[in-house]
Amino acid sequence: MTKQIHLNAFAMNTVGHLAPGLWRHPRDQATHYTDIHYWIELARTLERGCIDGLFIADVLGVYDIYGASADAALTSGAQVPVNDPLQLVPAMAAATHHLGFGVTASVSFEHPFPFARRMSTLDHLTQGRAGWNVVTSYLASGARNLGQRDQLSHDQRYALAEEYLQVCYKLWETSWEDDAVRADRASGVYADPAKVHGIAHEGTYFKVPGFHLCEPSPQRTPVIYQAGASSRGRAFAASNAECVFVAAPSKTVLKKQVAELRAAAVAAGRAADDILVFEQLTVIVAETDADALALLREYREYASTTGALTLMSGWTGIDFAEYAPDQVLREVPSEAIQSAVEAFTRADPSRTWTTAEIADYCAIGGDGPVLVGSAHTVADQLQAWVEETDVDGFNLASVVAPETFVAVVDLLVPELQSRGLFKREYTSGTLRNKLFDKGNHLESPHPVGALRRETGR
Repeated sequence: MTKQIHLNAFAMNTVGHLAPGLWRHPRDQATHYTDIHYWIELARTLERGCIDGLFIADVLGVYDIYGASADAALTSGAQVPVNDPLQLVPAMAAATHHLGFGVTASVSFEHPFPFARRMSTLDHLTQGRAGWNVVTSYLASGARNLGQRDQLSHDQRYALAEEYLQVCYKLWETSWEDDAVRADRASGVYADPAKVHGIAHEGTYFKVPGFHLCEPSPQRTPVIYQAGASSRGRAFAASNAECVFVAAPSKTVLKKQVAELRAAAVAAGRAADDILVFEQLTVIVAETDADALALLREYREYASTTGALTLMSGWTGIDFAEYAPDQVLREVPSEAIQSAVEAFTRADPSRTWTTAEIADYCAIGGDGPVLVGSAHTVADQLQAWVEETDVDGFNLASVVAPETFVAVVDLLVPELQSRGLFKREYTSGTLRNKLFDKGNHLESPHPVGALRRETGR
């Protein structure tokens, strides 16, 4: 029997996430991304469908590789303008009870000491429904705007990320003992100083001597997501991630990535199922196959292929404006998202991709596949993806917002539930417990467990 499927809604605090140009569609509401009520209504819709979480992407930079300019990104609305994802979450959490929130935040541009406080605050305000998608940033424009000459190399970024996480783990897990907060009105003692500890961290990139500013939140450490399937990214995920987000263009590529991630987790001393793997997909669902195909044709009338190549240029570090439409993409050394280059070059030896094919592929759904059909047809396809690749779930992007997500909730979810492939109600507790049913806190063999043992906490 196929295992139950996990589903996240995949969105971004911007006008054009993974379907550049679709903001022009008459039914699209993405131009309301600056209105908190738009996000509150989306959160309520997702919770109505028992969706696991809202996974919010982010970039701190602009896609300016294509044509060596940001003009195409600005014109098509390709992930710019883009607002902060974290500030959306408290309002959505107040309007829901179970929906999880995975927020993307880069280790490259913010010191871990204030960031750890931001995430603890978020975990408190969501009552333990916060997750952190750990990214290392791949847009050089972001580094330059923060006073850096350029971004670090791909592998250096992961070395920094490893230490960044160690600082955060120490702050979240070892700084405050479980019973440090007494809140004793009679004695006037709120927190026992003997049970609050500085972390005395001195490393290559960071020096943090003091204690965490926040008392322990429901999860202490938020659920750790990681988006990266390069060889270095896999090693990082194997040690740290609870959920890994990948964007494979085919089942062949995905099966390989899932197997490599699970093997890496075992090699790191963890169990293969300690990591949930989510594949990026876009689903266009309607009452019938014909209706869904008509929607796809309608959507393609508004899609921007230039916007699609603008995104792909940023993801891969390759200026597709210099490629002819019929030119086949070859593997190119890059300091951007190496797994994105690999997925379209050597991950599937049976397939080559021209510039025109990549533009058409990415115009709707970005660098993830698109499934089209009735709820029955799409459910068949999702089931096949799980059975053939061992993936655990999907990050579902929208084409027309919120129309795509409403169709998922109203049509696809009931079909999956009727097959026993998707939950009918949420598990209680924190996001971590909802996903893994193993309690609220990270435990061994995750590195946090060893850290607690070392400090006796």
